[in-house]
Amino acid sequence: MYESYYGFHAKPFQLNPDPTFFYGSRGHRRAMAYLEYGLHQSEGFIVITGDVGAGKTTLVRSLLQRLDSSKVVAAHLVSTQIDADDILRLVAAAFGMPAKNVEKADLLLQLEAFLVKLTATGKRALLIVDEAQNLTPRAVEELRMLSNFQLEDHALLQSFLVGQPEFRHTMQSEHMQQLRQRVIASYHLGPMDPAETRAYVEHRLACAGWRGDPQIEDAAFEQIHTESGGVPRRINTLCDRLLLAGFLSDKHALGGGDVGDVVREMHEEQGPRVLPGGVPFAAPDTVVNLGALAPLLADPAAAKRLAELGAGFQVGRLEARIERLEQMLGALLGLASGGGREREPLGDIREAKDGK
Repeated sequence: MYESYYGFHAKPFQLNPDPTFFYGSRGHRRAMAYLEYGLHQSEGFIVITGDVGAGKTTLVRSLLQRLDSSKVVAAHLVSTQIDADDILRLVAAAFGMPAKNVEKADLLLQLEAFLVKLTATGKRALLIVDEAQNLTPRAVEELRMLSNFQLEDHALLQSFLVGQPEFRHTMQSEHMQQLRQRVIASYHLGPMDPAETRAYVEHRLACAGWRGDPQIEDAAFEQIHTESGGVPRRINTLCDRLLLAGFLSDKHALGGGDVGDVVREMHEEQGPRVLPGGVPFAAPDTVVNLGALAPLLADPAAAKRLAELGAGFQVGRLEARIERLEQMLGALLGLASGGGREREPLGDIREAKDGK
């Protein structure tokens, strides 16, 4: 919608991971260096973790785009809650082998034969498992067993495991000792600092054909980093809405106030999300991160304020619900009376019932 207005030839802040928009921040460059190091070693596991929206999938797709297909055959697997037998079938299918209704022993033989044949042609096999935090411990163990495939002293399969921070907890369990011994490098991808956030925004705009329209003021960049925390996906979401708001308001210069307006609009749509101290606030129907609340609860004054906020929020919800119920009841009473007389206020009805 706003692309033609600002002269873009593509949408600069789409949420779908696109390697053509890859920006090499310090953290992303280091993560990429670890992956390339793993390719050079041709054995073991490389583990990359990062919070939701940190840019892990974009990093992986950028790596896949760089690979020489004449030397490396790569399989990219996005995992869900799957167990040991299923992970083997998914790996086989990702490398193009039939896996349906195949017994585990036959599946392992097929995989080994495929990897040996691939190595004999001078190529290497790379398995990338995205969303690795969804793997069960048994599934992770099956992946470790695949790393045992060797031809003389040459490993037949290189594996990259990419996931959210909780995957590190899986790796630290007592049952994962053998896997940890196979990990040759690991890296946690953190958020970007203010300077990197600005460079990231400008990079994506430039990739879409930006030539200074809209002009983005320094205060806007500062506000974007503050509100997004330097997390790429949050930056994309905020900047996409910012450009849309600029288009709707016919603006060619965007400042900190414009970012603030967009943030307030998004908060109104989503409901309260952050408590004092920057603690994420979940809606009543979601699970609250109690660990994040611990620093506040340790401070008596903050704990009291938190309780007041919680009570106020619940009272507000109850009042809104009662108001809706009163409106519905009033409408029903009006229908029951034939709609020919003015409805009595519900407060008066309640008093009449109490007074009989």
